[in-house]
Amino acid sequence: MCKRTVIVSGGMLEEDFVLPILEAEETEFIIGVDKGLAFLYEHKIKPDYIVGDFDSVPEEVIDYYRKEANVPIREFNPVKDASDTEIALRMCLGLRRKEIWILGGTGNRLDHFWANVQCLNIALEAGSQAMILDSHNRIRLLNHGIAIRREEAFGKYFSVFPMQFPVEDFCISGAKYPLQNHLLSSGDSLCVSNEFAEGEDEVKISFVFGKVVLMETRD
Repeated sequence: MCKRTVIVSGGMLEEDFVLPILEAEETEFIIGVDKGLAFLYEHKIKPDYIVGDFDSVPEEVIDYYRKEANVPIREFNPVKDASDTEIALRMCLGLRRKEIWILGGTGNRLDHFWANVQCLNIALEAGSQAMILDSHNRIRLLNHGIAIRREEAFGKYFSVFPMQFPVEDFCISGAKYPLQNHLLSSGDSLCVSNEFAEGEDEVKISFVFGKVVLMETRD
């Protein structure tokens, strides 16, 4: 059974989606990040670490963890060079965590969301797999091809975007909209909202060089 680390950040946290993940046997390690700490406090879930500048956490919440809970706290000045989620992710990598799920990484602030997507590259470069999840999206960064089984897909749709550089020889098979030897470049919306072809149980995405953002989505 693959054990995972879950970062609970300060974005959108839906109880029905988040609580089963936090309570699952596969979840081995939980990190509360800034405003996400309030969610853990409300649901009486004890994190293994707490990270953040705590500028958006109710005072009674952080006071509880400082004075009453036996949880390691890594507190940072609000004026810093990295987001709280990035700091938590780098801590995970320092602890040699290989599978990292980021909850609360999406929400109203698109700048925060995009910063979190960029952070996935830090994990990828370190040899770990990190992903951002909410009830409608699973977002990963890939530097190699992947096969997605229908029964393992997160949702009905998937979209692919290049990261950093154009991706040459990009191919999709088993999908409603297949591709062969496509140059996937910035500003290209061709690979948005694809889905499994009728009768196909597997979609294969392949490319020779580069990195792509894979978003699996559902309505």
